[in-house]
Amino acid sequence: MKKVEIKELGTKDLRDRLEVAEKEYLQAKVNHSISPLDNPAKITQDRRMIARMKTELRYRELNEK
Repeated sequence: MKKVEIKELGTKDLRDRLEVAEKEYLQAKVNHSISPLDNPAKITQDRRMIARMKTELRYRELNEK
């Protein structure tokens, strides 16, 4: 998902996707600690995507006030 796609999402949809992404990220970290993933860079990509989503939510929260 690109930054443009994140900005186009509604706030509720963005929160839902953020929740799902955080669960997948935590599960990937646990799986990686047990046995190495095929692509360990995915953990970093997931973490950065979560940060992008949180940044957009915070931006929207500040602009509402």
